[in-house]
Amino acid sequence: MTLPPAGPGTPPAAQAPQPCAGGAAPQPGGHVLPRRVHAGYALGSLVTGAFGTVPGLLLLPYLTDTLGVAAGVAALLVLLPKAWDVLVNPVAGRISDRTRSRWGARRPYLLLGGLALAVLFAAIFAAPFDAGPAAGAYVALAFLATATAFAFFQVPYVAMPAELTDDYAERTRLMSWRIAVLAVAILVSGAVAPAVVTAGGDGVAGHRWMGLFVAALIVLGTLGAFLGTRGAPTGTAGESEPTLRAQLAVAARNRPFRALLVCFVIQSAGVATILAGVSYFADQVLRDPITGPTVLFACFVGPALLVMPLWTRVGARVGKRSALVAASVLLTAGAAGLVAAPALPAVAVYLVVAVIGVGYAGQQVFALAMLPDCIAYDTARTGRRQAGVFTGLWTAGETLGLALGPGIYGLVLQLSGYVSSDTGTAAAQSDAARLGVLLGFTVLPALLVGPPLLLLRHYTLTRDDLLTVAAGHHERNVTAA
Repeated sequence: MTLPPAGPGTPPAAQAPQPCAGGAAPQPGGHVLPRRVHAGYALGSLVTGAFGTVPGLLLLPYLTDTLGVAAGVAALLVLLPKAWDVLVNPVAGRISDRTRSRWGARRPYLLLGGLALAVLFAAIFAAPFDAGPAAGAYVALAFLATATAFAFFQVPYVAMPAELTDDYAERTRLMSWRIAVLAVAILVSGAVAPAVVTAGGDGVAGHRWMGLFVAALIVLGTLGAFLGTRGAPTGTAGESEPTLRAQLAVAARNRPFRALLVCFVIQSAGVATILAGVSYFADQVLRDPITGPTVLFACFVGPALLVMPLWTRVGARVGKRSALVAASVLLTAGAAGLVAAPALPAVAVYLVVAVIGVGYAGQQVFALAMLPDCIAYDTARTGRRQAGVFTGLWTAGETLGLALGPGIYGLVLQLSGYVSSDTGTAAAQSDAARLGVLLGFTVLPALLVGPPLLLLRHYTLTRDDLLTVAAGHHERNVTAA
């Protein structure tokens, strides 16, 4: 909360507090959002969940086992278009920061970016060319266009929590709703999409139907987020740095944000290796290519729907950073333990995957709840509205991490001798290739999720810090008035 400029004849101390966002200095406390906004904002996770899950899950196998693209080349085709977002996401953030409309700065991009994303996603799997280099090049270009559309949805979407509420705890509640819907989105898109491929006849035809199914999910999430946040606080435009370079420099000086971002990017790559390996793991390790991917996804994502209230209470008791560490350790231990999967019964494997899912739920909710705190800290410290730049950098890093996961996993497959196929089903693999499938799904994500926690030693932002810096900014405003 902050006081507005004093009006004529009105002492600053008498001004009524207003909800703040963007250019106003946030002070934690007091602003609780209605359930309609919680639910509406959370529905946007149908978009982010579907796009974050399905390409990471199915695009690499689609290239290697349907279009016949070599695993190493397929890894590059998956990585490079998303790496493009490292450049375009900060630009999308800067553009949305400077947007003025009757719908606010962010909501126009939810609608336009989301609808464009739906059309382009279906185009990825349209397969106008036969298997081979031309088909691979088409997928790469379509994926590049889709990633660009996603940037213009995701960056404004992630920027909104810092502008919807100025309450420290309310941001965690808002993220809990979002992660719960994200879990549903991952479960539905990740578990049902492979089933749609199978029901559609596998191969190219099955993937075309799957593309349309996921596009429909994206449209639903787009309209839900756009309509659900109608009338919610959007803040007013504040002063920002005049150039993108200056804004990026300010973000770099935000030490808590810098530590959180690097940790989250590396951890996202670890999570993405798990997603990329699901189909391969189910086929080559569990020997269940039909139902295995669906059951794995249900075990991975399903627990999040049950444990989210528990994680919220844990965060309130021990703090967001400590809760993030605990969740990440749980995820790391589960992934490392899964290396014994070839010697375990299937039921035991699924139980371990459920443990990984519990850790994943907490890792996501607390990292995303800490991001708006970093933005609020910077706004209170500098008095400038730069949420779009921070979230642009965040989503660029997250997108890079999610792209690195399949890229690294594809490289592991290439090095272990995985054989591609253009029949729509996986070819017979050597013992070395099956070992690569296993290690890429277990040891590799454990190494990417656990060690980056050391970076969080530099994240010291607490509720008291936000109160102190906001009070200092308010005092400067009153003095200036």
